[in-house]
Amino acid sequence: MQGNAIARDDGLLPGFADSVRDSQRCFRAVLDAMSNPGRIVRLTGLPQAPAGLDPATAAVCLSLVDFETALWLPKAMRGGPAESYLRFHCGCPIASDASEAAFALVPGSALPELAAFPIGHDQYPDRSATVVLQVEDIRADGGKRLTGPGIEAEARLAIGGLDDSFWAAQRDNAALYPLGLDFIFTSGRDVAAMPRTTRVGD
Repeated sequence: MQGNAIARDDGLLPGFADSVRDSQRCFRAVLDAMSNPGRIVRLTGLPQAPAGLDPATAAVCLSLVDFETALWLPKAMRGGPAESYLRFHCGCPIASDASEAAFALVPGSALPELAAFPIGHDQYPDRSATVVLQVEDIRADGGKRLTGPGIEAEARLAIGGLDDSFWAAQRDNAALYPLGLDFIFTSGRDVAAMPRTTRVGD
């Protein structure tokens, strides 16, 4: 969760300019998105992001992931600049298997079966994964109808790059409550969220 604003000579990009204030600002923005499913929140004070990561994705990881939270990455991100950046700035272990993940960072086009990630246990429903999905775009117009806690009547959310199989899987995921996965969508400078309590309609 710590940033590093000092220029480095090993090719590794710095994190947040002000690691404490910027990470707290991003954390509050993500909390706003989680508390209001479907709301699109624009982040400020973003870090430089390595190849493969949008600025919002990098910010969310720097704010939420640390040495106690195993992060799962798809094969395409392993061993590259994104993994090096996250290992250095977050100090996080990289989960070798999706079933070990506290967080998973996935481009929307490379999302594995959701059943691969931990959904928690009856005694410990919080021991589930939060999936950070980096997507093509996030829009409030059109899209799927969201209802549930944090939504006054309904919200609309369109996510570029996700097909109907994801939304069908999310319907199944919501039915597992209090178990299940929580989702954070990132694109460019924007974030939106869909916790396990959110129900998806057409």
